[in-house]
Amino acid sequence: MRNEHRYRVLTGDGTGLYAVDSGPDGAPVTVVLAHGWTLDERCWAPVAHELTGGSHPGPRPRVIRYDHRGHGRSDDTPDASKTLERLADDLAELIGQVAPSGPLVLAGHSMGGMTVMALAQRHPELVASRVAGVALVATASGGLGGAATLGMSGRPARMFLAGKQALTTSPRWTERRELSRHPALLGPGLRALLLGRRPDGRARRLTYGAIGDCRPTTVSGFTPTLTEHERDAALDAFADLPVEVMVGSADRLTPPRFTRRIRTHLPQSAMTIFPDAGHMIPVERVDGVSSRIAALVQQAAARVTST
Repeated sequence: MRNEHRYRVLTGDGTGLYAVDSGPDGAPVTVVLAHGWTLDERCWAPVAHELTGGSHPGPRPRVIRYDHRGHGRSDDTPDASKTLERLADDLAELIGQVAPSGPLVLAGHSMGGMTVMALAQRHPELVASRVAGVALVATASGGLGGAATLGMSGRPARMFLAGKQALTTSPRWTERRELSRHPALLGPGLRALLLGRRPDGRARRLTYGAIGDCRPTTVSGFTPTLTEHERDAALDAFADLPVEVMVGSADRLTPPRFTRRIRTHLPQSAMTIFPDAGHMIPVERVDGVSSRIAALVQQAAARVTST
């Protein structure tokens, strides 16, 4: 087993992406983990540790988790580059630089899942030639238009958007380096929005810490691309692949209806709804999420052996 290796990947437009690489040398399959909006690679760390050192059957994969541009320890970027299209191109470049050969299993949580869908749309040849399995975790293929107004409509929505515009263009927002230096203060609101029943201490710490450290401009800058996201058609690229779709029954951001919509387009996929879990199932249901990704790794490795 090799230790975690941390490095930066430089994209074509000069943006540096922070990445963490772990797993055994000579692993037959590489897993790439893409995190959600306002989060960072830390939220995939428990799953990565289970995949590389847990008790799941089958071979241990190489696992790469990374910070999207504008998130975590990756470079910030102008708002014009805060798009799912650019995130998909970043993912393609990351794969090309650090995992240029061999089968891939792609797992995306929330915005990370949308990035995987955008990758299929923008880089279909990469998906067709390299991807051997996909995990879409607490995510959506579209229908998020109400996200910008938190589901409100009419006059309340207009008032909310006006207040949001005033806040996000003020120096109090644009010049802040993080949302909060005391992430525990965000806890009550974040727990209600993102976590399910009885989340453990690790789930709370990782969620609050990642969001507390998030740049305010990342919150506002990525909102338009998420509300515009409509990629049902992109799912066709995964029609012949093993696919796991997962969601928590208490997910308030991408509730189970979004997972069922994905499965409508991918009827061969395996769907799991974790009882009482919220949006943060990579930290709330570590064993369940990692075991399903491990099953994709096992299938991919078996195909390598049989060829």
